[in-house]
Order: sequence, then structure tokens, then C-alpha cells
Amino acid sequence: MTGDQATRPVAVLIGPPGAGKSTVGPLLAALLGAEFAETDAMVEQAAGKPVSDIFISDGEAAFRALERAAVAGALAGHPGIVALGGGAVMDPGTQQLLAGHRVVYLRTGFATAVKRVGLDVPRPLLLGNPRARMRELLDERLPVYESLARITVTTDDRDPQEVADEVAALVTARIAAAAGEGAGTGAETEGAGWPNGDEGA
Repeated sequence: MTGDQATRPVAVLIGPPGAGKSTVGPLLAALLGAEFAETDAMVEQAAGKPVSDIFISDGEAAFRALERAAVAGALAGHPGIVALGGGAVMDPGTQQLLAGHRVVYLRTGFATAVKRVGLDVPRPLLLGNPRARMRELLDERLPVYESLARITVTTDDRDPQEVADEVAALVTARIAAAAGEGAGTGAETEGAGWPNGDEGA
């Protein structure tokens, strides 16, 4: 139930674009001596083209189907740190799969997410009015991120290494508690956030 088998992730990172999953993930993996994987990269490898091209040529439904398969595969067989695409958590099947995992929600505010993502960068889901669309996506997804999280860490105005250090400590405490080696901290911890980062949708 805690996902401690050798073939399951040590932790699963969720959060909106701009939360820092692509930046914090590799740092966290290094701290925990684990490998890092992103489901967006898995989708691109499977499709043989970038996520933006999949949206444009095949449509969002095709992308979500590939994403669903990538997430299921990663949750079942990647023994490291897995970062999910921002919208992956909206799939009901994925939500069920995440129930047995150590899910870490990297929380960020709207202003920081916009600054990090860069609304001048083409993103399929932000076509039209990027700022308004980003607000809609956050409003729609935030309750889902919060409901799935076992650990929550805020990333606004914080250095990525600081965030990775905090997540590593919390994940390690959870593992120790699950193994009966320590009390662990059941509390979800929050911090603040950080400067411009770069990350997948």
C-alpha cells in the first residue's frame, strides 16, 4: 500500500506547469540515490515526437491516452522519482493508481506559475488567452492535486535545491515510518517557492 516494492516509485511528483517538477525531480533523485523519469518524456519517446506536436496533429485525446499508458507503466515499474505531466492527475484511472503511492504535490501560486512557464512559449492547452486559460487550468486542477497529495511542499520564492532537500527529508521520514523504524512526520509541510524555473506541462 505504501509503494515500497522495488519496482514502484520512491515518490511521485504532481503539480501544475511551473511548479518545478522538472527542476526539483532530478535534484530529489540525486539526494535519494534514485533515477528520475518524466511521463511527458515517456510519451514523446513512445510517439516519436514532442508533446506539442501530438496535440496539434493527433489531438488532446490521443495525447491523454499515451499519457495514461505512460503513467501506469511508470507507477508499476519505475523504482525512482516519477514526475507526472500537469494534467495527468485529471484522469480517474490515474487517480485510482496514485492512491497507493507516496504522492508529493509541489504547490505554486498563479503568478509564479505564469512567470516560470512563460506565456509567450507555445503551449497547446494555453492557446487563445494564455493567462485566462492558465487560471482555468489551475482552478480545475488544484483541488485534485490537494486531494491526492500525501506530502505538500510550496515552491514559490524558494531555491530548487532547498525544495528538493525538504521533499527528500519528508519522503525519507515516510519510508522510515512505514518500515516501523521511526515515528515519521504525518504532517504535510509547506514552504514558500523560487525564481524562474522550466518545466513540462
